[in-house]
Amino acid sequence: LHIFLLDVVSGRTRQLTDGVFDEHSIDWSPAGDEILFVSNREPDADQFFNNDVFAIRAGTGVMRRLTTTENAEYWPVWSPDGRRIAYEGTRRGITDLETTMEDTHVWVMDADGNNRREAGSGIDNRQGPPSWSADGRSLFFTVQQRGLTRLYRLPAEGGAGQAVVADRGTVGQFDVGPSDRIAYTFTTARDVSQLYVMTGADRKPLTDLNRAVLSGKAFAEVEPFTFVSNDNRFNVEAFLTRPLGQTDTSKHPLIVMIHGGPHGQQGPAFNMQSQVYAARGWATLMVNYRGSTGYGQAFTDAVFRDQNGDEAQDVLYGVNAAVRRNPWIDRTRLGIEGGSYGGQLTAWLITQTHIFKAAIPSRAIINLVSYNYMTYYNQYEEMEFGMRPHQADLMDELWKRSSLRYVAQVKTPTLMVHGENDNDVPIAEAEQFYIGLKDVGVETAMLRYPREGHGLREPRHIVDLMDRSIAWYEKYFPKP
Repeated sequence: LHIFLLDVVSGRTRQLTDGVFDEHSIDWSPAGDEILFVSNREPDADQFFNNDVFAIRAGTGVMRRLTTTENAEYWPVWSPDGRRIAYEGTRRGITDLETTMEDTHVWVMDADGNNRREAGSGIDNRQGPPSWSADGRSLFFTVQQRGLTRLYRLPAEGGAGQAVVADRGTVGQFDVGPSDRIAYTFTTARDVSQLYVMTGADRKPLTDLNRAVLSGKAFAEVEPFTFVSNDNRFNVEAFLTRPLGQTDTSKHPLIVMIHGGPHGQQGPAFNMQSQVYAARGWATLMVNYRGSTGYGQAFTDAVFRDQNGDEAQDVLYGVNAAVRRNPWIDRTRLGIEGGSYGGQLTAWLITQTHIFKAAIPSRAIINLVSYNYMTYYNQYEEMEFGMRPHQADLMDELWKRSSLRYVAQVKTPTLMVHGENDNDVPIAEAEQFYIGLKDVGVETAMLRYPREGHGLREPRHIVDLMDRSIAWYEKYFPKP
């Protein structure tokens, strides 16, 4: 990907950058003479997470390199006066935007690249791309905290930040206008993402999307709870979506829904899948296992060199805690599903326990060895284990932690789901497990979605998977 200029009057284009590099995260200077962007210009092109910040003259194409770190820098933005640059960056070298550790914070530097400092150091949580206040004295950015995503304001020089949107839910996109008027999207467990505008402390919704469709529909409540981890190191948070129609005497299935990452989080945001399940009388459980974001650096780092380890135990402990707290959950009708790393944990757990009556791993890593040599993210194992697979005894350790190694232990009927164009987790991962399950006689099927990558995008595919997931659980759940 390269940067082009388009003359909106004549329609002519001019290419500003070239070479065997990608550029992204662009931002015009206030004077309109320079463009900020991020690119990896390292000699080893495969070190594609080592992004740095550059500026290029729009008129001449003269380029300046502003950072030379081993870390990852993203989303640089000029201050209103053009004298400083804020950006999102990491403290450590090998990381990427999709499996970013909790150390992704907001940074500020002078426009010449000097005086680089971590403005967001006082907030021990994952921070999103920054935007400047109108006067250039403050920065706005999102912060992930305990399943929520809040909008923060922080002095550009650092210090204590303040949550300006701290409601129970998830802030998505936002934009800061004149006089620091902010437009932002926000979703809760009971409402899809809506557009809001905030002026000072006054907030009001601008949209009421899907009201005609959703009017009169019942929505399930999402309840947080915590439990102590198996090794007594952490208080782990989970979110239970209660089924509709629950009574004092009714019994209901429970579907465990595992988030990806592992460095991600779940919380009280609108989740169509869990609401559909709730409407059928099924509860869902989402566990923010160790490695999740939103709980501080130590919690996020706890999964390092321990994939398919104690974080998997966190999920099982969460299931046990939910069942103990809620006697209406039917232990004989437990299901499990997840996507990406959540799919990996789903596949792993059914090799280790037989408590689940049906499983649906989606876009899952099944073989940690083969994955490293097929994926677009060929630095993934180095990021998560600290070395390359060929170094020391990591190859043996990766195989030891791979679901495929234990496929003969699976008893759970398993529906594999994958997009045929997935470059993050190639479809061969799902094919290996599917063939292995068939070899050992486990009830299994595989859904291959054309044109889809790492996650479904086409609405008809999303609906199709939802229908097939319901049918899979209903087929294998014992009749109440």
